[in-house]
Amino acid sequence: MDRIGQASRLVAEALLALREESQPGVKTAELDRFAEAFLLERGAQPAFKGYRGYPCTVCTSVNEEVVHGLPSERRLQEGEILSLDLGAIVEGYYGDAALTVPIGEISPEARRLLQVTREALHRGVAAAVPGQHLTDISHAIQTYVEADGFSVVRIFVGHGIGRALHEEPQIPNFGPPGRGPLLKPGMVLAIEPMVNAGTHEVTILEDRWTAVTQDGSLSAHFEHTIVITEKGPEILTRSETGETW
Repeated sequence: MDRIGQASRLVAEALLALREESQPGVKTAELDRFAEAFLLERGAQPAFKGYRGYPCTVCTSVNEEVVHGLPSERRLQEGEILSLDLGAIVEGYYGDAALTVPIGEISPEARRLLQVTREALHRGVAAAVPGQHLTDISHAIQTYVEADGFSVVRIFVGHGIGRALHEEPQIPNFGPPGRGPLLKPGMVLAIEPMVNAGTHEVTILEDRWTAVTQDGSLSAHFEHTIVITEKGPEILTRSETGETW
């Protein structure tokens, strides 16, 4: 568990640093280089680079891009939103997290989308207590998101994590409560709601990675790696000082 904790802390610290680097005029490829150097300098390996052929360290998804956006020479513009998804490996153990950041001043709708998606993540985390069922996490996320008029992406899900980036169980962000395996102390999960301002449907672009909203609406993504303890969930993707999102 110590190594998962180390990997998760590094992911959190890297994402918090990337949040500060994400300013108007910055290229997403520059953020990718920053993320890779950040991890390597601290003795970790990028978890995404080379995974199933993914060519980069961080996923940079802008505006209507839901997830798996490829870093490029694209410069960030004032008013955009940017989802950053990052994983790290420390001595064979993985951490994984994501957050969506505003680029300068953003619209009230975009700000509300970010707030709702972040809160949906925390509601999902709060449901991850011993004795609950897996889909209690899913139900907590979906009901909160849809009550605010947004939609939950169905094609991508959260997952177990540890010695591999993606382990069982899969954790949908939608569904009825009280189903799936019982949650037990020691389980390590990556909970990651992706929320669209419009339809939940997505399309994969010709690059075979970038997923975008089918209707062109904005999308946000927040994720934490957590461990379930006897007392409840503990967020592992937080900095050494306890800072998170």
